[in-house]
Amino acid sequence: MKFERLTSSGHPMYPRALEGYHNSFPLHEQRESVSQEKILADPEYHFNLIYENDTFVGALLCWDAGHFIYIEHLFILPEMRNQHYGEKALELLKRQSGKSILLEIDPPVDEVSKRRQAFYERCGFMKNPYPHVHPPYHLGNLGHDLVVLSCPDLLASAEYHRFAQYLGDHVMAAAYEQTTD
Repeated sequence: MKFERLTSSGHPMYPRALEGYHNSFPLHEQRESVSQEKILADPEYHFNLIYENDTFVGALLCWDAGHFIYIEHLFILPEMRNQHYGEKALELLKRQSGKSILLEIDPPVDEVSKRRQAFYERCGFMKNPYPHVHPPYHLGNLGHDLVVLSCPDLLASAEYHRFAQYLGDHVMAAAYEQTTD
């Protein structure tokens, strides 16, 4: 397994990856297209295509905040699911980064969200106790409650607050400033 980082929307795989992104997440959890294109040049943002040998299987979109990696989106193409590619991609990210990894999931209230939490727990992630609202990706929308997971350890309060500040000041600021140009 390997990652290929995209830094331009001109990459030949960008349309296919974007289609997978749009098919994998509800609209309120997606960046506006212009925002997604513009942040590709941000040195902290990694739009990683996931390949098994030469086969495109999904993408891992994350931010390298220096002290930690924040996974904003991870998807495996529907036809490639249930073949452990998500686990392999997370393991590769852990090995390559050597940093704490954070991500957010929906609260585990139905079968799909419970299975998602169980998947991440099998991959070594732990549920943090901090109440967390992800800011909206689209102006006019409200934020939504999510659960913060981290690996390899739970976050201390100061670490969680550093993440929440980075999310608001950098990740989401990029979403808003890019759509108002």
